[in-house]
Amino acid sequence: MSGIYIHIPFCKQACSYCDFYFKTRQQLLQPFTDALENEILSFQNSSFTRSQISTIYIGGGTPSLLNERQLEQIFSALNKVFRLEPDEVTMELNPDDVTPGYLKMIRNFGVGRASMGVQSFQGEILEFMHRAHNRNEALFALEALQTTGFPTYTADLIYGNPGQTLSMLEQDIRQLLVFDPPHISAYSLTIEPKTRLGKQVQLGRIDPPGDVTVSEHSDLLYDLLEEAGMIQYEVSNYAKPGKEAVHNSNYWNHKNYLGFGPSAHSFWWDDEGTTAKRWQNRADLTGYIENEPKKIQTENEILDLHTLAEERLMLALRTKEGISLEELEQRYDFSFTENQLGYISGQIHKGTISRTKNRLKMTRQGLKISDFLLVDLLSRG
Repeated sequence: MSGIYIHIPFCKQACSYCDFYFKTRQQLLQPFTDALENEILSFQNSSFTRSQISTIYIGGGTPSLLNERQLEQIFSALNKVFRLEPDEVTMELNPDDVTPGYLKMIRNFGVGRASMGVQSFQGEILEFMHRAHNRNEALFALEALQTTGFPTYTADLIYGNPGQTLSMLEQDIRQLLVFDPPHISAYSLTIEPKTRLGKQVQLGRIDPPGDVTVSEHSDLLYDLLEEAGMIQYEVSNYAKPGKEAVHNSNYWNHKNYLGFGPSAHSFWWDDEGTTAKRWQNRADLTGYIENEPKKIQTENEILDLHTLAEERLMLALRTKEGISLEELEQRYDFSFTENQLGYISGQIHKGTISRTKNRLKMTRQGLKISDFLLVDLLSRG
């Protein structure tokens, strides 16, 4: 059971916080789609096609810039090459692109899960983020998802923005909950150095909120979503029971996946399960369209079991399920050092980590600082 990720590297404009690879030259959408079709078809009769494809995720960028003809090309190529028996097909949508007609069209291609970047309903925050949509377009898009009976969807929120008060965040959360969403992804604003936001912070023009403020935002989010029946099943993801993201969960569980499009990553275990390889397409749209092999794929990275164990540990301890020590031992031939076991015992005493029988998990407080705890734990190996 494997997954497919497709990266659509186009946006109408650059959001201030985003460091994903994209271009705004939409006249290249059709040449890109032709190149994407060729890349997918190049996998025909390869060893990768023996595996059943259980999830497809079309991300970006802005996949909702694709028209019906372009989506037909993509799905036709996928069906020619792979054994598609997906449990979940997700497509990212921008609110300003969503109409009942567009939702019906993508549904005809088998898309049953929409991922929509709302981020906020506050005009000043959307302007600060340099988002392409406004409050009314977000509300219209959410209404369209409801009225068309779209099978399921997730909406993104970003908290911890400069100037964002608890009251503003509460208004955003409560407004989103009016639509009773099955899934919400909520991210603390991350300042990436090469983005517009990163440069403004570096120049001292913007002062990001402190850790205490961000923690208060996180607590408010958790409390209001828990009250609405949503469970935090991963650091940044909340869902009603049974509505968790399958594709993303497969990433965290180290399932195989193939990435298509510029900058897309792939991960694949060898047949013996003793190593895995990861590779990435270059972030080069021109080279991709020109189909120059040297400009498309980077070199493979071979991952040994110890590296994979540490990666699996970092991914799993960001989830509600945590990780089984038995899985670490049997699948990865990994066990904690005495120094690491001592650190874990100390964190159990502090209330950030819990251990039940053979399973290790972060507590609610631990999840808030999981990245720090994980780096600290692995450095003691």
